[in-house]
Amino acid sequence: MTDGGPGGFDLGRLLAERGAERYELHARHLNHQLPRMLHTIGFDKVYERAEGAYFWDAEGNDYLDMLAGFGVMGIGRHHPVVAKALHDVLDAQLADLTRFDCQPLPGLLAEKLLTHSPHLDRVFFGNSGTEAVETALKFARYATGKPRVLYCDHAFHGLTTGSLSVNGESGFRDGFAPLLPDTAVPLGDLDALRRELKRGDVAALVVEPIQGKGVHPTPPGYLREAQELLHRHKALLIADEVQTGLGRTGDFYAYQHEEGVEPDLVCVAKALSGGYVPVGATLGKDWIFRKVYSSMDRVLVHSASFGSNAQAMAAGLAVLTVMEDEETVANARRTGDLLRERLAALVDRYELLHEVRGRGLMIGIEFGRPSSLKLRSRWTMLQAARKGLFAQMVVVPLLQKHRILTQVSGDHLEVIKLIPPLVIGDAEVDRFVAAFTSVMEDAHSGGGLMWDFGRTLVKQAVANR
Repeated sequence: MTDGGPGGFDLGRLLAERGAERYELHARHLNHQLPRMLHTIGFDKVYERAEGAYFWDAEGNDYLDMLAGFGVMGIGRHHPVVAKALHDVLDAQLADLTRFDCQPLPGLLAEKLLTHSPHLDRVFFGNSGTEAVETALKFARYATGKPRVLYCDHAFHGLTTGSLSVNGESGFRDGFAPLLPDTAVPLGDLDALRRELKRGDVAALVVEPIQGKGVHPTPPGYLREAQELLHRHKALLIADEVQTGLGRTGDFYAYQHEEGVEPDLVCVAKALSGGYVPVGATLGKDWIFRKVYSSMDRVLVHSASFGSNAQAMAAGLAVLTVMEDEETVANARRTGDLLRERLAALVDRYELLHEVRGRGLMIGIEFGRPSSLKLRSRWTMLQAARKGLFAQMVVVPLLQKHRILTQVSGDHLEVIKLIPPLVIGDAEVDRFVAAFTSVMEDAHSGGGLMWDFGRTLVKQAVANR
């Protein structure tokens, strides 16, 4: 062992010596467009530490996190219960990943997950959301003996090749063909689903109960009727709960908002990690797993080298315990309802604000064409350069002026998505609504720094064509 002295590894010393190079290192060795993009929109901040729903910079300024690492930080950053669980599992020096034994932690985490999913029986653990979806696609094809999976327009299920085949956005798919022979159907369109099922080659429909891109919930009754149609044609329903699961929408799973919906396969990840150790899980019915793992010869027909590792399993068990002890799901429902109601009350006040929608703490704020001539001309200028610029104009002052981190909900969308840690409360709701109201006032004044920044974005968009 090393004491971290001369010649040894000292993390604190390394960060102290090289931490200031963070953006330069990324530009030189990683995705060079990331620091370029962050600099362009003024997001190239230096955060020193984080806890719960907040970051702090070197000057001690706090920043409210309404993004939660794209949903990973469900119970907030650096929750002490999860941190202790990881310290404990490291100190235990378990004989982990021997590959030829059965450790207790995976079974215990599967058991705990399945208590929230009483119609499901078994779990496969991988390392990410896209792996969870890949597992579901493979299992559905093998269990049904059919080749084709249906997905919805504008869906997002991951970026590995199989998951990309059921990705409803061309911007992610372009240049990566050939993909699997899967087929898109419009979200909520039961007639389109029925037509595809009549061809007899559909293994499953994979669907987000609330689409992350644009924050579009499935229409009432759609999931239940889709499930009935699928089962009638010997096909499966796959619920992608990678972002919506584990309490995000005010129920443990988003599909539980609709009575009678019992997906055959469910994908979770993100928040299960506690923000520390990547983990993904695919939950399914017993008969599906028994078909895939039909003999001892097929025992490793689908596996993951780091799946079920002790650190990930400990983090997952700690996360679920925190959710139960702190009633995280109920808080997401109550706080989400409050935030959505207060934002929706602003729609009639601001003509650029079109709609507020979502469930729990997954909220979409959509902007639209204003009615007044002065604002309409400015809106038209932005739309002609690139759709989505106005939403970006809102996101930037929320961070720069009000120290609140948010995101535009997708490329070419005038929608901001709020997916904060599920631990936020009334104080954070007050802070966000006050900041958002201030930004809307600036936008409707027709002048100032916000529209100056809009002109900068227009020039950037035109230059990138």
